[in-house]
Amino acid sequence: MAHLVITGGAGFIGSNFVHWLRDHRPDLDLVVVDALTYAGNPANLEPVRDQVRFVKGDIADPDAMRALLEGAEGLINFAAESHVDRSLESAAPFLHSNAAGVQVLLDTARALQLPRFLQISTDEVYGPAPGTERFDETARLKPSSPYAASKAAGDLLVHAARVSWDLPVLITRACNNYGPYQFPEKLIPLMITNIMEGRELPVYGDGMQKREWMHVRDHCEAIWAVWERGRVGGVYNIGTGQEIPNLQLVRALVEAMEADEGLITFVEDRPGHDRRYALDVSRLRDEIGWSPSIGLEEGLAETVRWYQQNRPWWEAVKSGAYRDYYERMYGKRGRAQEPSASGEEGDASG
Repeated sequence: MAHLVITGGAGFIGSNFVHWLRDHRPDLDLVVVDALTYAGNPANLEPVRDQVRFVKGDIADPDAMRALLEGAEGLINFAAESHVDRSLESAAPFLHSNAAGVQVLLDTARALQLPRFLQISTDEVYGPAPGTERFDETARLKPSSPYAASKAAGDLLVHAARVSWDLPVLITRACNNYGPYQFPEKLIPLMITNIMEGRELPVYGDGMQKREWMHVRDHCEAIWAVWERGRVGGVYNIGTGQEIPNLQLVRALVEAMEADEGLITFVEDRPGHDRRYALDVSRLRDEIGWSPSIGLEEGLAETVRWYQQNRPWWEAVKSGAYRDYYERMYGKRGRAQEPSASGEEGDASG
């Protein structure tokens, strides 16, 4: 029976996409694959457990991937190590999943003549966007971290497969996502759950790094639009234009949750921290006809409610190894100088 394979389907964006498909395309036969590393959580799929076939597997395992992709109508690859800070500790897991694993999937897709292959990527492959510039899909890739470099490597391997073997591939590159089931090492769930625990809110450097934010549900909808209507061989940026400095975002969460702004703590910045990401999404709008529908204020309020209503989920995640990681990331970092009252942003290319 023909089926659609979703790799990385127990992670944050992957599991939300599986939920979205069950709501909007219940007719599809879904095979969900995940290696269940630290951020892959079976609990993310619990609401749809009986509506999908789940397989624990590593995308870098050629035999396992061939067995899963045999007879499939396509593959959407969310599988990735995705946290910049962890990549600075060790790049090896990122190269394994984000580069070597992608090549295994491409080799398997070629051998089986897979009808369609979508690689889920990130705006971080472009590197920092200076001034008011917004990167389109033709921009040079200038990754700043081992994570971003490994994702760029995966993108280039997908491109090479198209050029070399004429594989029916697509690539999407999205801005920062937020929403349910996001691992609480990432900025928004970290701040929400720390506020709920009465813990300090660690902000890197001066907090003036700008990011573009998108609710994960909007992202899922855009991915499916590209899957159905995207031009084979095409790359599509997915973004919202909703830019905000990290510090302003944290303060908005503090205000929304009626917390004490004194919890905000400025810590030593991480190495090579890009000041700004920004995407030109005109290709997605003009070719696919998609645009986001969830505003940042609405999306943040919904996300706060989800974490408030699902405390057992994140409390289980923020235990054991997570606490050791948190101490490495923030407990041993020196305090940074608090920004001036003007809140002016430094040079975006800094």
